[in-house]
Amino acid sequence: MFCGDYVQGTIFPAPSFNPMMDAQMLGEALQGFGCDKDLLIDILTQRCNAQRLVIAEAYLSTFGRDLVSDLKEKLSNHFKEVMVGLMYPPPSYDAHELWHAMKGAGTDENCLIDILASRTNGEIFQMREAYYLQYSRDLQEDIYSETSGHFRDTLVNLVQGTREEGYTDPATAAQDAMVLWETCQKRTGEHKTLLQMILCNKSYQQLWLVFQEFQTISGQDIVDAINGCYDGSFQELLVAIVLCVRDKPGYFAYRLYSAIHDFGFHNKTVIRILIARSEIDLMTIRKRYKERYGKSLFHDIKHFASGHYEKALLAICAGDADDY
Repeated sequence: MFCGDYVQGTIFPAPSFNPMMDAQMLGEALQGFGCDKDLLIDILTQRCNAQRLVIAEAYLSTFGRDLVSDLKEKLSNHFKEVMVGLMYPPPSYDAHELWHAMKGAGTDENCLIDILASRTNGEIFQMREAYYLQYSRDLQEDIYSETSGHFRDTLVNLVQGTREEGYTDPATAAQDAMVLWETCQKRTGEHKTLLQMILCNKSYQQLWLVFQEFQTISGQDIVDAINGCYDGSFQELLVAIVLCVRDKPGYFAYRLYSAIHDFGFHNKTVIRILIARSEIDLMTIRKRYKERYGKSLFHDIKHFASGHYEKALLAICAGDADDY
C-alpha cells in the first residue's frame, strides 16, 4: 500500500438535503423531558460536517438557540461527546481535542501523537488557526510548555506544517537512510535532532524511498530499529510518523484496536478517531482493521459499547449487522 492509494470515508453529503426540516426535527427531538436520541443519531450521523453546520444555522434562526449548547444540556456521558464532536468543523475538532489533551494535570500524549503525526500541512495550518480562535492561545507555545525533551522538539517541528509535499530525490534517499542508521547507532542529542528533522520535513514519497534504503543498508525495518533504540513518548511518536507514511488508514486501525483491546475501550480515542476520519478514510480503516485483526470494527464496538452511544458509533462506522 502506498500513501497515495485511494481511500474512502463512511459519511458523505446527504442527497436532497433540507436543513430547515432537519433543524425542526432536531428541535422537536430535544424538547420536553425526554429526548429522541434515535432521531438525533439518524440526522447527525447521516449528514456530512458541512451540512451539520448549515443545520446549526437553521436551528438558531428557527429556535433562537444554539444547537451545540442544547445538545450539551440534554445529553450526557460519551453519547454527548459523540453528538457534540460531530458538530465541530474538522480543524476546530482537532483544536478542541489538543486543548483538552494538554489542559489540567497531566498530558494525553497519545492524543498529541495521533493528531500531529497524521495531519497534512493544510490540516495543521487550519488547526493552529482554529486553536487560536477558540482559546486565544498559540498551539505551538502550549505544546512547548506542556511537553519536554525530544518528544517536544518533534511535536514542535510537526506543528510547523512544513513537510515537503510530493517531492522525491532518489539520490539523497540513501544519504538520509545512512543518517537514520547512524542516529540509531549513536543516539546522541544531535543525532535525535537529525532523526526527527528527516521524519518531520521530508515528503511522504521521499520517506518511502528512505525507509527502503534503510532496510537495504541495515538489514532491519525502520520501525524495529526505532523500537530498539528509543523508548517512551519520543519512540511512540517516531513510530507513528513512520506508520502514517506507510499506510495512514493502517495506523488508525492499529490505534483503534489498541484503544479497544489494550486499554479496555479507551472511549476518547475511539470517539476521536471515528469522528476525525469519518469523511476522510474511515471505510478504508475498517477494511484494514478486518484484514489485520480478523474481527470487524463494527463487531468490536458492538461488543464493548452499549445503548445510544454504541448506536451512534456504529452509525459513524456505517457498518451493518453482517459486518463480522
